Amino acid sequence: MTQASTRQPAGDRELLSPQFMQQLDRLDVLSRKILAGKLQGERRSKKRGQSVEFADYRQYVVGDDLRFIDWNLYARLDRLFLRLFLEEEDLSVSVLLDVSPSMDSGDPNKLRYGRQLAAALGYIGLVNYNRVSAFTFCEDMLASQRHLRGRRPLPQLLGMLGSARGEGAGNLTNVLRRFSLLQQQKGVVIVISDFLDKGDVTDALRYLAGDRFDVYVIQLLSPQEVDPAKGNIVGDLRLRDLEDADIAEVSVTPALVKRYKANLQAYCNFIREQCVRRDIAYMISDTSVPFETLVLRYLRERGLLG
Repeated sequence: MTQASTRQPAGDRELLSPQFMQQLDRLDVLSRKILAGKLQGERRSKKRGQSVEFADYRQYVVGDDLRFIDWNLYARLDRLFLRLFLEEEDLSVSVLLDVSPSMDSGDPNKLRYGRQLAAALGYIGLVNYNRVSAFTFCEDMLASQRHLRGRRPLPQLLGMLGSARGEGAGNLTNVLRRFSLLQQQKGVVIVISDFLDKGDVTDALRYLAGDRFDVYVIQLLSPQEVDPAKGNIVGDLRLRDLEDADIAEVSVTPALVKRYKANLQAYCNFIREQCVRRDIAYMISDTSVPFETLVLRYLRERGLLG
């Protein structure tokens, strides 16, 4: 349960400052798997193909493309060799941002933080000419910008992220099922959510399992959720769930806070375990961690950015 919402008007401040974007220009989204793209981009794969960067030679065999024979080498050695090149491929990058009411709470606000994170990841993908898609969701997909490339679509991406807000209870299972059907291309998938969903997380994550996606889950919590004492939550309280309006009357005691922290830790550990089982990279962040530190340091340490 979340006690209070610190709502902010959508789009009230820029999601990415020009100074921070200059720092992001040096980064790229990485994949732990070899994922083939459809267009030539700026991503080198481990496959051999027909790009401009020479990789190696191999001996010619009947049926090989004669255009790639090195005739200078033939003149010296009187043998036919084919030039091999590193193939350059684009990478599909999909960012899914939870905009449910539980995200629009905390200080610093989780939704604001999530919007900035999604914007930064989208920007990094765009400037590296990856194929970027972004989705906002609550109980269903709410808005999307799909198959964006280059810097020109950045305003429409930021506009979507800055304005979306959901109502009602989140439904991660329904959202990830819809996404898995919608997104047929292989690629990197990043899910940003507080995961305060009453549904079955195990059932939801199975839609992202397998070789098709390289998945990163980023769980966001507010300082007040991590430690209720930071939110001055004491005494007899009547709490209302922001998503489904359920009411609970509680007396906040040290023993209750201790049990709450244990349950929260157990839940986060459960999400982590479910991710590990499915080869999904998991990380958790408190929104008191500076946003720039999360992107420039922690996401690089986890291998999402490089």
